[in-house]
Amino acid sequence: MAETLETGTVAVNRRARFDYEIEETFDAGLVLQGSEVKSLREGRANIAESYVSAEDDEIWLINADIPLYGPANRFNHSPRRRRKLLLKKREVAKLTGSVTRDGRTIVALSLYFNGRGLAKLKIGLARGKKTVDKRETIKQRDWNKQKARLMKDHG
Repeated sequence: MAETLETGTVAVNRRARFDYEIEETFDAGLVLQGSEVKSLREGRANIAESYVSAEDDEIWLINADIPLYGPANRFNHSPRRRRKLLLKKREVAKLTGSVTRDGRTIVALSLYFNGRGLAKLKIGLARGKKTVDKRETIKQRDWNKQKARLMKDHG
């Protein structure tokens, strides 16, 4: 049996910080079914292909993959169903306004359990990076690796 996670990160969207420039982050709760929580506690989820959409004064997580939980059999959930995100009204208004007015994107960054054992999704208000910015990110990352290697060898 897989080791259960009481607190900590379940899934991370590593591609998001490469493709987008994150301007502001929010922590959102998720409306989940029981079998989804059990599956998350086993550390099984994928938010890499997911996206966040603002519709009718609500924020939704779409296409996130939370695999089926075996022991739940017929009471199981749909793995890629739409999940409502729980945010304050002010935060929802800010996010929807930025998306419609400024052309920003809402990106799912990580899925985790907080200190109280509640599943949370860290989302970011982001602007898409251009190819030049992506090259700069790659260059900076490579330089940091090379610098660390040099310090390890000679320092």
